[in-house]
Amino acid sequence: MWTKKYGAAVKTYQLEQRYRVADPALFSPQQITALLGALPDPAFILTRSGRYAALFGGADTRYYHDGSELVGKSLGDVLQPEMVAWFEAQIALALASPGLHVVEYPLAANDVKGVSGAGPVETIWFEGRVQRLQYAVLGEDAVLWVASNINASKKLETQLRKQSETDALSGLPNRRKLMRKLTEHFELFLRYQTPASVLVFDIDHFKSLNDRHGHLAGDKAIATTAAVCRQALRGADFPARLGGDEFVVLMPHTTRAQALPIAERLRQHMVEQTGTTISGGLSEMWPGDCSYEEVLKRADDALYRAKRDGRNRIAAERRSGARRNP
Repeated sequence: MWTKKYGAAVKTYQLEQRYRVADPALFSPQQITALLGALPDPAFILTRSGRYAALFGGADTRYYHDGSELVGKSLGDVLQPEMVAWFEAQIALALASPGLHVVEYPLAANDVKGVSGAGPVETIWFEGRVQRLQYAVLGEDAVLWVASNINASKKLETQLRKQSETDALSGLPNRRKLMRKLTEHFELFLRYQTPASVLVFDIDHFKSLNDRHGHLAGDKAIATTAAVCRQALRGADFPARLGGDEFVVLMPHTTRAQALPIAERLRQHMVEQTGTTISGGLSEMWPGDCSYEEVLKRADDALYRAKRDGRNRIAAERRSGARRNP
């Protein structure tokens, strides 16, 4: 069963205990000690109260320290309070579980204190495999916590997610990411009446540009438009490529009246920096809207009106009546 706790993924399942030694006399106590020390991942014995009772292994050099300094200390000695609470909660869950408790968690420099060199230079992701022990340690219930460095797989996961949400030509978020953002802000609007406006625009005479100069020229125009968006828009604005030469800009916490000068600034920057004109339609989330698609539809209608009126302009949605309370 997967759940969420303090921003980390948690999994619990049954673990079959296995003891496999061909001959009990095969290894001497010294050899067993050496074998435990050679384990790549650090394996901590942690008590219910959060005391580091022992450490085995930790030979993997990808860790920012070998963990030996932690033995004898408590979680509160080496971690910030929020992280302490999270670790204590995971220990309690593992102690209450008959099986293995698995959790993924990040550890950043500002999470760590009281050890040489403090925290890692950059955030490191770990997978913790936590198993309760059948005996007391230092007079307390205790767990075995094995920490594995999963930074490489997390970075790959982040990279793949970013690629899946980024338009390759423009470098802007793609349609999938845009729809997710629109959903998020529409839900905020429904719950808290937080305003948000949407600009839909495209490049004037884009088809003619492609026909006269080829698709490479069209591709360059799209990439240039994306660059102007990054320059002309505010940091909180969210520009995305919808498809073809059509772009959408989500403006959070912005009414239509506040959004209009921002849209005009973008239009003017396009003319001044590229010699290309755009036409756009502007709409705002309104009480009574059932979905963000209605907001996009009004912006799209305003865009076509801007085209009919001569292009190189921003047209606002036409909506009669004052804003109604939901």
